[in-house]
Amino acid sequence: MESSKKTGRNIIKAYQQYLRLQRGYSAHTLNAYMLDLEKLLHYLEGEQIDFRQVTLDHLQNFVASLHDIGIGARSQCRILSGLRSFYNFLVIEGEVTDDPTELLESPKIGEHLPEVLSTEEIDLLESSIDLSKWEGHRNRAIIETLFSCGLRVSELTNLKLSDLYREDKFLRIVGKGKKERLVPISDRALHELSLWFQVRNEMSIKPGEEDYVFLNRRGAHLTRTMILIMIKRQAAEAGIKKNISPHTLRHSFATALLEGGADLRVIQALLGHESIGTTEIYTHIDTSTLRREILEHHPRNIKNAETEA
Repeated sequence: MESSKKTGRNIIKAYQQYLRLQRGYSAHTLNAYMLDLEKLLHYLEGEQIDFRQVTLDHLQNFVASLHDIGIGARSQCRILSGLRSFYNFLVIEGEVTDDPTELLESPKIGEHLPEVLSTEEIDLLESSIDLSKWEGHRNRAIIETLFSCGLRVSELTNLKLSDLYREDKFLRIVGKGKKERLVPISDRALHELSLWFQVRNEMSIKPGEEDYVFLNRRGAHLTRTMILIMIKRQAAEAGIKKNISPHTLRHSFATALLEGGADLRVIQALLGHESIGTTEIYTHIDTSTLRREILEHHPRNIKNAETEA
């Protein structure tokens, strides 16, 4: 295993020399290329994927993660340009046989990615799930939690049972920079979770994984790639033509609240964004305000209120 890692490091060094000697890049340009490559390598390390085994799906998920952390379309294009150079080098050197960046589309400047799903499309996505399969209730709970709570996919994969306060209807989320926030969770999402827990309780869970909410069939917690693949497959099953990712559901959550009239500061706090004095805003919004805003403006809760009326 150590020799494989060393070989990987040697390939990166060889690529660095290639950029400096054969491409004649300046120190500034070379540094920019290597920093952008480091973003991909760091992401792949978290997913336990060797850079020589990368597929188009992995890269699309990587692009979604860039958007999720606030990297704009123009910067994404620059990063992807560097990655195309890297994989072209790997093909030349015989380290990979196929270039996974060949069909990778760059985001269009000025467009907001990913697309937004309407509440009706979310319902269509969920209703297309085969509940006779063991993972059916898990997948519905994943989709509903992402849409109802606006979580980042990394926050979902790391969600623990100890972070779920069902009686109070809140999730404790550990976001970027280890910052914590409380996010209200809808009755619909809690219902889907309870159905998943019935299945989960019958599973054999790996030691050390007992506290994770969402598990794979081997009893280990899910990765972001697993969730991306599931959502894309489910969209195809539902006949949804939009190019969606887990972040689409987070974006749809925010859009639904905004269209429902929720305060922008509240949406910012719910999403855990670090911009325009976010830290200061947190101190002015208590949990009762958060819960009232999401109850009044999220379509899941509006529908429930109308039914009860």
